[in-house]
Amino acid sequence: MIVKIQLKINFQIAGKINFITKSYIYKNSVLKNRYFIFISYKGTSYHGWQIQPHSVTVQKILEEALTTILEEKIKTQGAGRTDTGVHASMFCAHFDSMLDDLAKRGGLIHRLNSFLPEDISVSSVRSVVPDASARFSALSRTYKYYLTRTKDPFLFRSSWYLYGDIDVESMNRAGRMLLNFNDFTSFSKLHSGSRTNICKVYEAVWSESGNSLIFTIKADRFLRNMVRAIVGTMVRVGLGKIPPEEISAIIEAKDRGKAGQSAPAKGLFLANIEYPDEIFT
Repeated sequence: MIVKIQLKINFQIAGKINFITKSYIYKNSVLKNRYFIFISYKGTSYHGWQIQPHSVTVQKILEEALTTILEEKIKTQGAGRTDTGVHASMFCAHFDSMLDDLAKRGGLIHRLNSFLPEDISVSSVRSVVPDASARFSALSRTYKYYLTRTKDPFLFRSSWYLYGDIDVESMNRAGRMLLNFNDFTSFSKLHSGSRTNICKVYEAVWSESGNSLIFTIKADRFLRNMVRAIVGTMVRVGLGKIPPEEISAIIEAKDRGKAGQSAPAKGLFLANIEYPDEIFT
């Protein structure tokens, strides 16, 4: 592609401002269009979202599908990273393409889903402004953690089976305390490389559905391993091993060793990501 750019240059002669127009020709320049792609995946067979050497990841599989279907090299940037075995009922990534009509192509979603494995699904592709970022434009993220109190072979890879009586009200008392803090070092993976452990938690609540317990937590951002560490600690509250009020002391300690063990990855789902309306075109 050849791009022609005209610049208006001013210069001064005898105190009078004059203008000339210069044209510059740039060859092999490509003006690309940015898109958000929304997907869901079952993370059991993957080493998380992000590409890693010698590992099968969701990002790697998705980029291969996009590159093949669109017939151009596609690189994606995800809204975040999910660990090995973690699922996503809604995940977003952005990519750039030379094609300017992908959001309007009716058969694109079907072609991508036909190419992708059964445990990854595309729900939509949306056009966004050029500087929109799946990661940095997000206003909030919501995770759900699923726990079952009865052994169920159909839930084995998507929930944590935990035997014993669990006090849901005590766990909700502990959850409400999270809203009073913003430094979650005690629930962060050690040596994660994160520049800050500051997060704003908007919601943290447990609900019951039959024999299942569901923990919903919404925040502006999450640290690596944060949700699983919180769930593991709250389960200790629910089993009566620590009082709900101890959650405050654990957070104030800013020490990962004070919190409980991380809950298994298989029960964790990224459930939603919120973006401002104005980034979609």
